[in-house]
Amino acid sequence: MGGSKGVIKMRIAVLDHEAHQRKLIHQTMASLGHECHEYADGKSLLHSMRRQTFDLLLLDWHLPDIRGLDVVKTIRHDLKSRLPVLFITARRDDADMVAGLNAGADDFMSKPIQATELEARVNALLRRSYPAQHETELVFGPYHFYPPSRTLKVRGMPVELKNREYELALFLFQNLGRLLSREHLHEAVWGLGVEALSRSLDTHISRLRTKLDLRPSNGFLLLAIYGLGYRLETVEAGQLGSRGPELRSSP
Repeated sequence: MGGSKGVIKMRIAVLDHEAHQRKLIHQTMASLGHECHEYADGKSLLHSMRRQTFDLLLLDWHLPDIRGLDVVKTIRHDLKSRLPVLFITARRDDADMVAGLNAGADDFMSKPIQATELEARVNALLRRSYPAQHETELVFGPYHFYPPSRTLKVRGMPVELKNREYELALFLFQNLGRLLSREHLHEAVWGLGVEALSRSLDTHISRLRTKLDLRPSNGFLLLAIYGLGYRLETVEAGQLGSRGPELRSSP
């Protein structure tokens, strides 16, 4: 999960009809340690998003098939996704910016692309969208994660996990309540989205259910979503809190 320059590795979708723009964005994000998936038209992206999940979308306003604005509307209203969205566009009209933000975009950036500005905007948006990714202690009910030492305690007792098991457990809790596609989990934990790892993923999920005792009485349930992936959910959210993790500094 680690990226360069202290940035947590994220799975980013890049939507732009110009190949050289996609390449520039891809190279900039790769330099930060992120995994990029490129799309040249809106329909291809939306098709993928019905089967896969991403951490961030970078898109242009002008596309060959549908407007970037309509892509965002579909993501928000039809797919019900809270995916962070950054428009990268040559349009500078205030009315367009207002329309994009009202449709559900989180930020705007003007072309031509400056790599340093893109890095800064992406880092800021990811920090706002995923605050739990940047903490040194995470508390989810009885589960206490300490990322710097890669340790986990449940009700105060250390739980022995192998490296991949720990990374998978942490990633699931950091994305509590969010559906994560199999490809997304493969890339986040193993660094690639190879289908050959499918059984390994299922085996790791099974081990985590047992080792972490993920059941309603402990407040969490790890669900398999057929044909898509997995989602870790809180049970009795009114008592356990659906606000997400408590964020603490190092012990």
